[in-house]
Amino acid sequence: MEIERINENTVKFFLSYIDIEERGFTREEVWYNRDKSEELFWEMMDEVSDESEFEVEGPLWIQVHAMSGGIEVTVTRAQMSEDGEPLESPFTNDDPRKLFQHGKMYDDDDDDDTMPGIGDAAFEWLDNMFVFSEFDDLIPLAGKMKDYEVKTSLYSFENNFYLHLLYDDEIMDDSRKTDLFSVLSEFGQPSNMTIHRIEEYGKLIMDSDVFVTIERYFGAK
Repeated sequence: MEIERINENTVKFFLSYIDIEERGFTREEVWYNRDKSEELFWEMMDEVSDESEFEVEGPLWIQVHAMSGGIEVTVTRAQMSEDGEPLESPFTNDDPRKLFQHGKMYDDDDDDDTMPGIGDAAFEWLDNMFVFSEFDDLIPLAGKMKDYEVKTSLYSFENNFYLHLLYDDEIMDDSRKTDLFSVLSEFGQPSNMTIHRIEEYGKLIMDSDVFVTIERYFGAK
């Protein structure tokens, strides 16, 4: 597990799906089993507290980012007003590409009935990142993506091409997602690279409709 102390009140950590399995949990349990996801969360927080001296005190804002290789969790201790009420969430969703779970406030004193699991809050869209060593790998892929409802953008970074995908988790069922990732994996590989790092350090090649654009300019005539 990778842990980053952001400031006095905020810590961020990344847990790969391999890490999750090594802790005795499955990906499905993390997202769909309330008790299991709660157990994993507090297990992670114990480790975070030990390694970063981040004290879990009072209500917490918790933000979860689903990634192709695991989950990124940002935890912020809530700032309280003079009357003892927590101030508003520090997380915003102004940029539709920053598709985190909506900020939820949890209190470490809450009982089981009020403590949701990591996956309880609805995701409107989920995102994934795939990396390709050559641009030419994207050309045959584009012809196979016509039937998938995804939003895409393309970046170059350190001699690789990174494809960022967004898909509606409510519309795309598990079988459809499996098919999608199988097609993508024929030509590229899932990447743990975050969109935030790519946006900061990479170069934007196409900001939308990647496959339509590639088909138009590079597809078979």
